[in-house]
Amino acid sequence: MHKLIDMPDVVIRFSGDSGDGMQLTGTLFADASALMGNDVSTFPDFPAEIRAPQGLLAGVSGFQVHIGSHPINTPGDYCDVLVAMNPSALKMNAHWLKPTATVIMDADTFDEKGLKLAAFKTDNPIKELGIEDRTIVFAPITTLTKEGLKDSGLDTKSILKSKNMFALGICYFLFNRSLEYTEAYFEKKFHKHPELIVSNKKVLRDGYNYASNIHAIQNTYVIQKADLPKGVYRNINGNQATAWGFIAASEKSGRPLFCGSYPITPATGILEELAARKDLGVKTLQCEDEIAGICTAIGAAYAGNFAVTTTSGPGLSLKSEAMGLAVITELPLVIVDVQRSGPSTGIPTKTEQTDLLQALYGRNGECPMMVMAARSPAHCFDAAFMAGKFAMEHMMPILLMTEGFLGNGSEPWKIPSMKDYPEIKPPIVPANDTDYLPFVRDPERMARRWALPGTPGIEHRVGGLEKNNDGKVSSDPHVHERMVRERAEKVAHIVNYIPDQEVLGEKEGDILIVGWGGTFGHLYTALGELQKQGKKVGLAHFDYINPLPKNTAEIFSKFKKIIVCELNSGQFANYLRIQHQRFTYHQCNKVQGQPFTIEEIVKAVTNQLRVEN
Repeated sequence: MHKLIDMPDVVIRFSGDSGDGMQLTGTLFADASALMGNDVSTFPDFPAEIRAPQGLLAGVSGFQVHIGSHPINTPGDYCDVLVAMNPSALKMNAHWLKPTATVIMDADTFDEKGLKLAAFKTDNPIKELGIEDRTIVFAPITTLTKEGLKDSGLDTKSILKSKNMFALGICYFLFNRSLEYTEAYFEKKFHKHPELIVSNKKVLRDGYNYASNIHAIQNTYVIQKADLPKGVYRNINGNQATAWGFIAASEKSGRPLFCGSYPITPATGILEELAARKDLGVKTLQCEDEIAGICTAIGAAYAGNFAVTTTSGPGLSLKSEAMGLAVITELPLVIVDVQRSGPSTGIPTKTEQTDLLQALYGRNGECPMMVMAARSPAHCFDAAFMAGKFAMEHMMPILLMTEGFLGNGSEPWKIPSMKDYPEIKPPIVPANDTDYLPFVRDPERMARRWALPGTPGIEHRVGGLEKNNDGKVSSDPHVHERMVRERAEKVAHIVNYIPDQEVLGEKEGDILIVGWGGTFGHLYTALGELQKQGKKVGLAHFDYINPLPKNTAEIFSKFKKIIVCELNSGQFANYLRIQHQRFTYHQCNKVQGQPFTIEEIVKAVTNQLRVEN
């Protein structure tokens, strides 16, 4: 007998070859769920290979969606439903199944060839993986897609491209999703190809109807609307949010936005989003390499633009010399590092937090820079806006750290009103200012003023050589030491303009979880789990890294133990050991190109609580 079960949240993982359209399928499911009022968090998990041969383990592409009727902070650890379009997809993802999970497979791909490509040893992959107790749905997805579109007039290749919509239709039935949002997407996407609108709608409905008619799916599920704050929402990923945050900062400052960048995974989406916004006066330049990207941005900053450049780990290495140029010229610039697995090319599609020490120290000479980090896809907007504000008002380059997990992941974002954001007032020098000297500073911010080229009476020289206050090149040792000190003081003075560090959970207690960047959702969810167990645990998640907030030591002193959780070998923990030496820092680290699971954090914290000081 069919049952309709009310669920507070569910996790669905779509998986198949990189050509099977799993990223689109997952995105459409997430968008439909967000439009139906659920809170959503997503995790696209791309293969590192550009296009591995079909059916191989190395080419498996995944997209995980977590939807709920309550606030959702992570894409989830384990999945309630796995869609596996071939045997390799099943093998790569079986360990993520919950004990009660449903597995939906394209039976047509589970032939001798498919099983061999996936390196199964037997002809029974279900038994071999030990998942016989899950609900298994072997659906002939390829066959039914071909049958449904045999009279469509489409060629075989186009027909096979539609089979992901059949799988999506099954999931829409399983979770009582409306088809209307996805059908509206087809109408917009394929408005110049009406035959594709018809075919995709048909396959989507065929999958939905197939699921409603088979007995293998005994239960369906409903997830109620989430009680989110009132407002207008849209689903947004971190790269989009970063781009829009820069556009907002440009609007508030009155300075035109320029982005000079070289495409690199996973940061390219920021450049693409900005390039699409010529209607808002955004100027973009796709450069021939990373060095040209940042150097054109520095030139744009000199010319009076709000300048940004975007990259990932290897590109940040290439930009290091030019970052020193931005520091010594004291020009406003934001460098975004969307971190990925390294070193070198590493695993370019996988997420990590392994660039922190490079961001803090990876330049020659005494070359301090402000370092900030975004904590969620939606928070990338605020982080980018504030990075722009600090860069322009304090006349210096700023490093904004995000991660592949944030850049590609998405969540609902309440569209803000720009009247709620602070003003940005760049210190631009007026014409014929008779008191102007290029490196005389505001005593509060320690910032020099922004003299735009072509402004009468304030001509000056810029470049990588050390200079004195009037902008003349100087090799005087005392001038150099003073300028080094003043540039460092300028970064340190930012502490007076950033908010105090917030502590979530217990304000004092047995253990403080410390994190930064994109681990926030996992740490916050783990905090809730630990509090349910009666543990006296707090969470300090840092958005501002250099400088650290004023009250950092005060917070640390209120807990018996501190555990720093990060997706590297201990970079933030080591930085804290330098900045606040009197505390002991325990570590929870993961360097696998994957986010934390809640289970891993809870286990690490619980183990520390068991150990006597």
